Amino acid sequence: MTDVLMLAFVFLVAGVASVPIATRFGLGSVLGYLIAGVLISPLLGLMAVDVESIQHFAEFGIVMMLFLVGLELDPAKLWDMRARLLGLGGGQVVLTMLAVTGAAMALGQTWQVGLAIGAVLALSSTAIVLQTLNEKGLMRSDGGQSMFSVLLMQDIAVIPMLALLPLLATGIGAEQAADATHDLSLVAGLSGWQTALVNALAVIAVIVVGYTLTGPVFRFIAKADLRELFVAAALMMVVGIALLMTLVGLSPALGTFIAGVVLAGSDWRHELEADIDPFRGLLLGLFFMTVGAGINFALLADQAVVVIALTLGLLLLKGAVLWVLALAFRLERTDRWLFALGLAQAGEFGFVLLSFVTAGRILPQDIADTLLLVVTLSMLLTPALFILYERVILPRADQDLRAADTVDEAPQVIIAGHGRFGGVVKRILEGGGIHPVVIDYSARQLDMLRVFGMRAYFGDASRPEMLEAAGIRDARMLVVAIDDRDSATRIVAHVHENYPHVHIVARARDRHHVYELYAAGCRDIIRETFDSAVRTGRSALVAMGTAPETADRMTSGYVDDDRALLIAMAPVFQQVAGNPMATEYVEKTRALRALQDQIFAEGGASFGQLKSRMAARGDDVDEIVRTTGMALQPRDE
Repeated sequence: MTDVLMLAFVFLVAGVASVPIATRFGLGSVLGYLIAGVLISPLLGLMAVDVESIQHFAEFGIVMMLFLVGLELDPAKLWDMRARLLGLGGGQVVLTMLAVTGAAMALGQTWQVGLAIGAVLALSSTAIVLQTLNEKGLMRSDGGQSMFSVLLMQDIAVIPMLALLPLLATGIGAEQAADATHDLSLVAGLSGWQTALVNALAVIAVIVVGYTLTGPVFRFIAKADLRELFVAAALMMVVGIALLMTLVGLSPALGTFIAGVVLAGSDWRHELEADIDPFRGLLLGLFFMTVGAGINFALLADQAVVVIALTLGLLLLKGAVLWVLALAFRLERTDRWLFALGLAQAGEFGFVLLSFVTAGRILPQDIADTLLLVVTLSMLLTPALFILYERVILPRADQDLRAADTVDEAPQVIIAGHGRFGGVVKRILEGGGIHPVVIDYSARQLDMLRVFGMRAYFGDASRPEMLEAAGIRDARMLVVAIDDRDSATRIVAHVHENYPHVHIVARARDRHHVYELYAAGCRDIIRETFDSAVRTGRSALVAMGTAPETADRMTSGYVDDDRALLIAMAPVFQQVAGNPMATEYVEKTRALRALQDQIFAEGGASFGQLKSRMAARGDDVDEIVRTTGMALQPRDE
């Protein structure tokens, strides 16, 4: 018992310590877990731990992950994305597999081994790439959206890979497989057509049970009103499907993926996702730590040149395939670079497939060990590739960003970003006889707008030269409507400093973004969801029996109170350098919330009193407005 507790403690400490540090440096959680495994590898050796056995247990996290992937697949959304999914995503997987297979055969491998290697290396790192795109605000760009389509297709492609790769088995390591004959099987001794029939019946059973029995079973369990029982039922379903697939000789991941797709439209989807996800995260973390702990460092030392050469060769080969596809789908130049560099690495599913193909006698162990190093090293290089894109590619490509459109107007108003937010602002201004210049970074969206006769210009408004070309020097107003908070803040700071005569109206993502924009110099700030949330609150009050006129007074008072809180807290947020956990900021927030709670407890008019009560305590909002210029008008919210 002590050994088990010690081992669990070692893994938990390694993960808890390494992952936040890796995430802080932009490496992502997957690399954090890998690094944790590397660090504890010597300790596990001293404890004589069978890492491979732990890895086999942790592989169930992959089964759970594919169940969750299936739950997320909305058929309607997939149909809308079919061109990019099949063209970009499917093309990338197929062409990369063929290219890697050809390279492997040129190096003396059989086509079966080459195809297995191609499958392992064709997949990119969903965890690292999506996290990096979101952190850098690149997800909304054409390159980011194209990368998302490819990653989604890769996740889907894992299923047929797991189903078809066993057909490549060559008998390698047959002596190690002898023990497997003792496993329980429902297809042992059956002929080929009989095995295929049993497999088909198992898949049909999963689909039928998912459609017909899941609802009644979960409704029956829900009557007990015990959350732990529902969690147990969710795990029972996933484990049961995985067991059935194993008994009939299919991949358990295939079965759970199918079950996830079947349940994607059910009433229980979100509950299942919430219950399964924590187990998936823990087991995946354990799996990646065992991968890191199992890295053959002796092999890396002996074959460092070979491993580095193979890694660089993979990045170049995969990048070339991605570049060709980007050209075929007419991505702009900077988006092509982002697309090719961002997806050139191998990914975490490579570890899964490596474990699968070695267990299935498809790849020899020595090749698998080398590929494990190549996959890991390519993932470690991914942050460097994004830095290369940001600091080398973008500056040099600035002069021909689709040769950012020439603005041939002298606008009074410039709108940065034409989406669901900026488009509304544009139409309202046009209704008032004002014709703004719109700049947007999504070439695909702007091309669509032009089909409908709408005028807009392609360009990156966060680039000073783009704003200058758009006429910011002579403009009266800039509306910052982009959804990337960091870029929005940079634009505000640049314009406030260099063009103080320009009135800036900025879209804020949340309360803290309001403070950041305020610190950058903007005094006309609109939170993107505030008005809709206030209107929702009013509707909720009326639905609960409050008179409409009373609900109007309450929501109006709430808006006044919230504006007073914003104005009072903005200078504090600036003083603590934007750290919402700083003592001064926390204490001030708690004090003002306590004052508001006191007003609530007194009854009567719950909203609209905060400003005067704050002034009585020494927080004069009007004085802050006079000294800072931060005046948020009701219409602005």
